[in-house]
Amino acid sequence: MPAGVCGCCGPLRPRYKRLVDNIFPEDPKDGLVKSDMEKLTFYAVSAPEKLDRIGAYLAERLSRDVVRHRYGYVFIAMEALDQLLMACHSQSIKPFVESFLHMVAKLLESREPDLQVLGTNSFVKFANIEEDTPSYHRRYDFFVSQFSAMCHSTHEDPETRTKIRVAGIKGLQGVVRKTVNDELQAIIWEPQHMDKLIPSMLFNMQEAEDSDRAGLPTTPSGRERDENPATLAESCFRELLGRAAYGNMNNAVRPVLVHLDNHHLWDPNEFAVSCFKIIMYSIQAQHSHHVIQQVLSHLDAHNKDTPRVRAGIVQVLLETVAIAAKGSIGPTVLEVFNTLLKHLRMSVDFELGDRRNSASSVSTNSRESEERIVQNAIIQTIGFFGGNLPDYQRAEVMMFIMGKVPVYGTPCHTLDTAQIGDLGTKRIQVMLLRSLIMVTSGYKAKTIAAALPAPFLDPLFSISLMEDSELRQLVLEILHNLIDRHDNRAKLRGIRIIPDVSALKIKREKISKQDVSFMKKHGQQLYRHIYLGCKEEDNVHKNFELLFTALALITIELANEEVVIDLIRLAIALQDMALVNEENLSMFIRCGTMALVAAYLNFISQMIANPPFCQHVSKVIEMRNLEAPYLLPEHIFREKCTIPKSLDKENKSLFFLTNEIAESLAGPSYSVDRLSVPYVPQVTVLYTVGKILHKCRQKSRDEDRLSRRKSIVDTISIQVDILSSHQPDKSQKTEEITFETLKKAIDTTGLEEQEKEKRRQVIEKFQKAPFEEIAAHCESKANLLHDRLAQIFELTIRPPPSPSGAVTVSAGHAQYQSVPVYEMKFPDLCVY
Repeated sequence: MPAGVCGCCGPLRPRYKRLVDNIFPEDPKDGLVKSDMEKLTFYAVSAPEKLDRIGAYLAERLSRDVVRHRYGYVFIAMEALDQLLMACHSQSIKPFVESFLHMVAKLLESREPDLQVLGTNSFVKFANIEEDTPSYHRRYDFFVSQFSAMCHSTHEDPETRTKIRVAGIKGLQGVVRKTVNDELQAIIWEPQHMDKLIPSMLFNMQEAEDSDRAGLPTTPSGRERDENPATLAESCFRELLGRAAYGNMNNAVRPVLVHLDNHHLWDPNEFAVSCFKIIMYSIQAQHSHHVIQQVLSHLDAHNKDTPRVRAGIVQVLLETVAIAAKGSIGPTVLEVFNTLLKHLRMSVDFELGDRRNSASSVSTNSRESEERIVQNAIIQTIGFFGGNLPDYQRAEVMMFIMGKVPVYGTPCHTLDTAQIGDLGTKRIQVMLLRSLIMVTSGYKAKTIAAALPAPFLDPLFSISLMEDSELRQLVLEILHNLIDRHDNRAKLRGIRIIPDVSALKIKREKISKQDVSFMKKHGQQLYRHIYLGCKEEDNVHKNFELLFTALALITIELANEEVVIDLIRLAIALQDMALVNEENLSMFIRCGTMALVAAYLNFISQMIANPPFCQHVSKVIEMRNLEAPYLLPEHIFREKCTIPKSLDKENKSLFFLTNEIAESLAGPSYSVDRLSVPYVPQVTVLYTVGKILHKCRQKSRDEDRLSRRKSIVDTISIQVDILSSHQPDKSQKTEEITFETLKKAIDTTGLEEQEKEKRRQVIEKFQKAPFEEIAAHCESKANLLHDRLAQIFELTIRPPPSPSGAVTVSAGHAQYQSVPVYEMKFPDLCVY
């Protein structure tokens, strides 16, 4: 009876269940019954409305088999699901997909590695299917979490662990492919998902880096590469970033920075650099500025970390901007430089602060060396970034950096140097000038006026006021970068007597009209900078080398007939300065200047190809070789060179003579009459003020012993008060104040006690008085000066009253009013 009932009820089961049951063999080792699977597939395609029921029944059987550990039937069920999924593409497949994903989730939840891999492979096949209509309700949160957990597998067996991690990465790649192209699945870019996806990929990429660093076998090649977690993770990482849209970039980059922080990967930072290279090459070019902004913000957030961490972040930024500079960077150019300069200043502050506060010299030196690493990294980043910018942006960056450099006599609004002292100010000046050298390297403007605009040239030359040879060297190197537009500097390296200039194969072009105009306007600034640079007592061999190169480059790039005469006049003036020695220069500086003049006149005489001029120069050089070798660069700049106690001024054969040069250049090309006019540098107000400030500081240190450093405001106030105290009464004759008068006033010795007391009071006032009171005091003096000038201009411009009378109009009639001579007021200059 029971057998009869079963026989009667069996055929009453739904057809789809009978077809599903038939695909399972009695022994799971036999695999899927292919003939019955074809019948089930044909039935599903013919009756797509039955797909949801087929999927639900298959899911029911699979769940039962998983619980009973009948894994052979589980594999058969998943194979059948995969074939049905690939064969059916109608709209009714949506419910079937839900059953399919439910079965995949069941497999992923199991602890059996084989089932996890099986579920992952089925999900990957599903992810490669392009659906006709988007899904409004489907979510992949569980799959992101589960695949991410598989990526971090810690299974005891290495092969099994690798297999699970590979499956996890493939699953994440499938989620990415399935979701990023679906506008309704934008939720995948939300932070809660990116915080799982990105670290999972980076974790496996990092494992490969650690293996390479430990000397383990490298990544396999060929077919085995697909089973390598690091290779797959990098591929998935690139694919994810390549699909990131404008609004998703920040969510994709932020987890990378967090992962690098959590795993302390900034020091050493090889993996961090590798990650950001992948990011920059994977994303779309127009999104590069997002990444740069993220790294800059991260650098700001870690401004108090160890120097090596900050240096690691800066080096990552270097690699980032190096790639981005070739594409579109947008408005972040100045933001990058502003942030880098800010951190450069902070690094100097940390370095000096540790030097003041640390009691241990060992720890202090270690900290300083680490801060130097940060500073060098920042400068390299600035230089590399600036060097890849287009010319118009590079010019803006040059002006931007130049505006940050503290300069004598000019207000520095961007960098407050009052708290860091003279040493900190110098460090910042050196760092910023080194940054400018990096930015200007390789910059070739079409005209020199574009490379050296007045707003950039004036503060650059003002740094020549600094009593520091290193700063002047940096200024000269910047000038070389901007003037040398044909890459001739390497051929001129080293100050020497060049026997044959033509052998250097110097490249040059005819000077343009724009460059001629520039030299007429700013040539005196260049000459003055070189002239004053030779007079500095702390000059070393490198200073003279750079001065020689500067003169040679000016000759090559900017010299026409008029400029050649000016340069020769400058060289003769330098020779006279060393001979007369009004500045009481040391013998090394005098001999070095004479050697510089010899090397340069030898160069320019061959450049203009004037045989008589070359003959005169060669004759002087030969006499110096015989009688005074210390006047030649090959001898004076050697380590062990005998320096004389005095120069023989009577032996004219050792010096270059103006009349001999004038005779050699006589002709229609050169205006030799100008050679007889001695060159006198046009000393600007800024240079005068700078020298006055320096000497006033020295006098204050020697006489009053107040402090090791004084602010510029103090010194200017002292100078103003001293000058005002010496003003004569109005009844006395007005004395004309010139630069010589100021110089004599500074050099006078033996001040009286009353003047010293007054100076002390002035210093105390400007040190202790509030800033508002000092500003009001200076403003009142300036207003008084303006009032005096207005009175003078009014007297000068207004015509004096005439004895014949002035014309006035009254009631429509002109009337003349006579003015007596004794009542007329004449300007003081007219009265004698």
